[in-house]
Amino acid sequence: MLKSLMAAKAKEELQQELEEKEAQKAQYLEEKAAPIRTGGLSLAELRTLCEELHAKIDAVDEERYDIEAKVLHNSREIKDLNIKVLDLRGKFKRPNLRRVRVSADAILRSLLGSKHKVSLDLRANLRSVRKDDAEKEKSAEVSDWRKNVEAMSGMEGRKKMFDAAKGPTSKEQ
Repeated sequence: MLKSLMAAKAKEELQQELEEKEAQKAQYLEEKAAPIRTGGLSLAELRTLCEELHAKIDAVDEERYDIEAKVLHNSREIKDLNIKVLDLRGKFKRPNLRRVRVSADAILRSLLGSKHKVSLDLRANLRSVRKDDAEKEKSAEVSDWRKNVEAMSGMEGRKKMFDAAKGPTSKEQ
């Protein structure tokens, strides 16, 4: 129901617009081209009237031609500019980015501005390890392994075989 009412209203408005355009067209033609009265004119007067009409027609044709030429020129220019825009979009070359080393303080200063006052020390939260302790642990592991070679399973037999293979010369020395 609502759609049909809207369609009827739109049809009425369209009809009114067409009637208004026709009325404006008729009014314009009355102003610009008054009806020609040829009755009672001599042959010479008719010729002068025809020449005047031809001159007016020529002037109107020249204006029309000039306007058409401007429109064509503008449409070509718009087309060329659109092509240039499309070319620029497709041929945009991205610059090579360089690595920049920036400290954490500089990054925070740029992000936070004047709010950043405390310097950020990234090594402060790391666990400290002394080199002396690490070396002692390594040497202890190595010495323990050497002491416990015979105690490891299966190693006693192999050691004896190794010693036997060396022969009596190695034991005597």
